[in-house]
Amino acid sequence: MDKIEKTEAEWREQLGEAAYRVTRQHGTERAFSHPGFPKAPGTFRCICCGAPLFDQQDKFESGCGWPSFTAPISAEAVEESEDRSHFMVRTEVHCPRCAAHLGHVFPDGPAPTGLRYCINGVALSFEPED
Repeated sequence: MDKIEKTEAEWREQLGEAAYRVTRQHGTERAFSHPGFPKAPGTFRCICCGAPLFDQQDKFESGCGWPSFTAPISAEAVEESEDRSHFMVRTEVHCPRCAAHLGHVFPDGPAPTGLRYCINGVALSFEPED
């Protein structure tokens, strides 16, 4: 997959304020700000570049206030890095194609992976199955 690079001005023009703050400035949206998140079969994509990230079948209700998934759509769909911000050590999840900050992954999810990919809703777009 080809990498996408844009200037900050180009990202600002493309994204809304909340999506820009989260994806380009490593922000976090307010918990429970997406109460009507899609439940139909489909694919969750990166809001910045459209790369496929997560499948609806891997989404679950974690109660944390952000969309949660047990796994990405493929091993190459997301990249991880260490995040030491806010006096914590966490694992950040970002898009490998455009480097958008998506959220974090935690080791407290359900089977089969035991992982909880806690993803900002404004970092995602949804494409329903045909």
